[in-house]
Amino acid sequence: MEETSGFRAGRHVVYKLNVYLVLITKYRRGVITNRVREFLKEVLTKVCLDFEAELLEFDGEDDHVHLLVAYPPKVAISALVNSLKGASAYRLRSQHFPEVRKKLWGAHFWSPSYCAVSCGGAALETVKTYIQNQRKEEKHGLTPT
Repeated sequence: MEETSGFRAGRHVVYKLNVYLVLITKYRRGVITNRVREFLKEVLTKVCLDFEAELLEFDGEDDHVHLLVAYPPKVAISALVNSLKGASAYRLRSQHFPEVRKKLWGAHFWSPSYCAVSCGGAALETVKTYIQNQRKEEKHGLTPT
């Protein structure tokens, strides 16, 4: 993929897609310590690469994490989130962190729900105004026929 000023180009597409995600631990248990957070960041970065996406920002608190992900148009957000949660929970469980084992049981780490918000470089009102002004007479110097 070629990148120019934040835009990426594929064979037949130019895009700049970003999604803001919030993932919550099961039962909102506070199990994300600093070392768990660092481990999650490493795993989530690798999962994003598998989707040809990029983890731009990552942080969180003891019961949830925030992610900013740039992704290609061929990726469904639900599929990305499914893999992010599934792979990270599996890999985290294999580490046997005591802080996780003490507060969570079974194979679950994440709540089944998540928050996904699309985000980009321009505010929605700016984009709406741009679209609304596409056929203005002044812009093209045309008169209506």
